[in-house]
Amino acid sequence: MQAIDVQEAMDKAKDAMAVGRVFGEPYDKDGLTVIPVAKIQGGAGGGSGENPKGEGAGTGTGSGFGVNAKPAGVYVIKGEDAVWRPAIDVNRVIAGGQIVALGALLLVRALIKARRTSAPAA
Repeated sequence: MQAIDVQEAMDKAKDAMAVGRVFGEPYDKDGLTVIPVAKIQGGAGGGSGENPKGEGAGTGTGSGFGVNAKPAGVYVIKGEDAVWRPAIDVNRVIAGGQIVALGALLLVRALIKARRTSAPAA
């Protein structure tokens, strides 16, 4: 296994998060120019080590980086006009719907329970 030094890992992370990754290659179709845009997040780190007792060949190094990319939307250009069209994160929409449904169910449950306890006994 080949070790990558910390500076090399940082350089690779920097390259992975470059503007070319955020803005995709524009393409033209039917008089429209579309430029895809992504949201890029990432980070890098590295370390070093020694044998805690200070003896033997206990030295070591380590480094790595991670990148997360999600579509943000597209710029649509027609003539002199440019319009931003955001990407829709379907997973976020579904999660939001589930939270609203759960809240509604809890509210209905609380209303039914309050109604039962406030109703006079016959």
